[in-house]
Amino acid sequence: MSPVDPSLWDYFAQASLVVKLVMLLLLCASILSWSIILQRGFFLRRTKKTLEKFEEKFWSGLDLSKLYSELKRDTNEHEGLAPIFHAGFCEFVRLHKQVGDRPAIIMEGVQRAMRIADMQQHQQLEKHLDFLATLGSTSPYIGLFGTVWGIMTSFQALSASQQTATIAMVAPGISEALIATAMGLFVAIPAVIFYNRYANQIQRLLQQYHTFQEAFSNILYRQIHGNNYVSE
Repeated sequence: MSPVDPSLWDYFAQASLVVKLVMLLLLCASILSWSIILQRGFFLRRTKKTLEKFEEKFWSGLDLSKLYSELKRDTNEHEGLAPIFHAGFCEFVRLHKQVGDRPAIIMEGVQRAMRIADMQQHQQLEKHLDFLATLGSTSPYIGLFGTVWGIMTSFQALSASQQTATIAMVAPGISEALIATAMGLFVAIPAVIFYNRYANQIQRLLQQYHTFQEAFSNILYRQIHGNNYVSE
């Protein structure tokens, strides 16, 4: 053995073909995982800021019809609460023109439209999270497979050797194989941590969405019964 401590590249170069493929697979998974982690982090941060901005504008006393007109002109704001409000108010105006003074029908349609918009936003929030969960649960097993294969190959080579088995002969092969397990954990740990973090953030955002829908429904309900109608 060389007196110089081997590098990760040395471990990779000396590993068997199967272990090399496992390492490359885990390296690609790590790069993809961190890309998703960063993208989702920026997206959730932007969504939270957009939500706070919209709530501030909504509760500022601005006329709902004016807010609706602004959203129709500015399509960049159509994420978070804005599309839920837009869908509900659009349905409110449409049904009022069609059925007139029918509060039950109007509110049922409004709530249905907001639920559909809410589900669409829910899907956007959870996009790619299932991939992080999959990486978190499977990467250690992929790394373990590479380790088992590497150890098995080392012992097979050792059994074919005519020399007396020593720790010095076995240790390099086992060290190379264990790198695969370490890489699997390196992929899995960040994926699990950020999956749980983002899942909690999404649940808080969805709770704010549902609270807004209830409050907005109450406002529209009072407008109907107060005959304070709005036009598109």
